Amino acid sequence: MRLLLIEDDDILGEGLRDFLQAEGHRVQWCRRLSEAVAHEREPCDAWLIDWELPDGSGLEWLRRQRARGDATPAVMLTARDLLKHRVQGLDAGADDYLVKPFEPEELAARLRAVCRRQAGAGTSLLRAGEAEVDLSARAARRAGLPVGLTSREWAVLEALALRAGRIVPKHDLETLVHGEPGALASNALEVHVSSLRRKLGKDVIETVRGLGYRFGALR
Repeated sequence: MRLLLIEDDDILGEGLRDFLQAEGHRVQWCRRLSEAVAHEREPCDAWLIDWELPDGSGLEWLRRQRARGDATPAVMLTARDLLKHRVQGLDAGADDYLVKPFEPEELAARLRAVCRRQAGAGTSLLRAGEAEVDLSARAARRAGLPVGLTSREWAVLEALALRAGRIVPKHDLETLVHGEPGALASNALEVHVSSLRRKLGKDVIETVRGLGYRFGALR
C-alpha cells in the first residue's frame, strides 16, 4: 500500500516508516502539515495522522480532506485517550483511532481492516475469475495454486484490488505503485498488467479504454 504518514516525533515516525516499509508498503513521511500539502491530493491507500502537530491540528487537516470529498481511509495516531477524544476523532472522519503507545503490528492489522472496508470486502480475500488475492497474506493464487509475483506486480495488483469495482486512472496507479506519476518507463505499467493477466488469468484486470484499469473483468 501507499501510505501518507504525518507524525512529528522523529523516533516514532522513523520506526513506523521502517516497519511499514519492511512490510512492503510505500511510505511518504511528513513531520509537518505544511509538508503534507504537497501530497494530500495524491492518490493514497491510507493516511496515518497524528492529532497534535507543530504547525496545526491533524484532526482539522482530516476534516478539510473529508469536506472536499476525499474518502481515503484514515487512522488517527494520538496520545489523547479519553472517550470524548475518540468520539471527536471518529466524527471528524477517522476510520480508526489508535492511542499511543501502540505496537506497529496492531497498526498494520488496523490498516488492513480499514482498507478492506474501503474496498467493500468483508475479508481480505478477493476473487476475479480463477484468481484469488489475499491482501493480508500479500499472496495470490490461481485455481487454488500459489502464484509468484514480483514486488512491482504485487503493488499493481494490490492497488487495484483495494479499489475493487472502481476504475483507477493510469496516472493514479503509477503514483500508488511508485510514488509519482510518470516515474515508470512509458510502457512499464502495461507490462506489469500483461504479466499479471498471464500469471493469474485474463479476468483479473480489465482495461477500460481511455480511462484506466479495474480489478476484475466485468461481463
